[in-house]
Amino acid sequence: MSYPLRDRIALAAALAGPFLAALVLVPFRTSLSNTNLALILVVVVVAVSANGNRFAGALTALSSAAWFDFFLTQPYQQFTIDDSKDIETAVLLLAVGLAVSQLAARARRLQVITVTDAGHLARIHDTAQLVQATASPDAVVDQVRRQLVDVLQLRGCRFEYGSLLGRPPRLEQDGAVVVGRSRWDIDRYGWPEGEIELRAVGIGHYGGRFMLRPTPGVVPPLRARLVAVTLADHAGAALDTAGPVLDG
Repeated sequence: MSYPLRDRIALAAALAGPFLAALVLVPFRTSLSNTNLALILVVVVVAVSANGNRFAGALTALSSAAWFDFFLTQPYQQFTIDDSKDIETAVLLLAVGLAVSQLAARARRLQVITVTDAGHLARIHDTAQLVQATASPDAVVDQVRRQLVDVLQLRGCRFEYGSLLGRPPRLEQDGAVVVGRSRWDIDRYGWPEGEIELRAVGIGHYGGRFMLRPTPGVVPPLRARLVAVTLADHAGAALDTAGPVLDG
């Protein structure tokens, strides 16, 4: 599995960051309380979590607790703690670090979702306006085709007018993918081989279909697939103005 560059950097920071921070704190371990030393390591956890994923954040918390034990509690340079208070501090460091890492990663994810959803809503709004403003179904079809490439991160997309030919894999109204008569687990296996059919249906009538050419290794989330279906429905509504081609 390939991780984005940002996450790979975060994983490297999760391994190296707590070690380096604990090493820097060694000269101060007799002048600062262990509670304050632990709080400084929590800052490292927050920094990595905010820029990485949940796994990186959790790894940072575990690494921080381990190096806190090794460098900053007696006996030094051993993974052993004699003082019960230091044990409590180490456990709290791990617990707080894990909690903070999850919160920071969730905040990052919510930010991405908000930005992504705003873009999706803009596409749907723009296409709905075009359907109302233009007398040309072809203009709507062309706009939706370009939007589908963007939303689903496709290699390409074309539109077929007229009757259905063959039985290619199909993107359904609920965002699922069907191959033959069986549902395909796209989130687990990715897109099936070949082009994927997405029908443009108006008020009960089939107007044509978008033939999607997926990018290898790219699996759009359910939210993006539902947006794609909505865009195709707009194209179907525009084609309805020219009359049904074939009942789907």
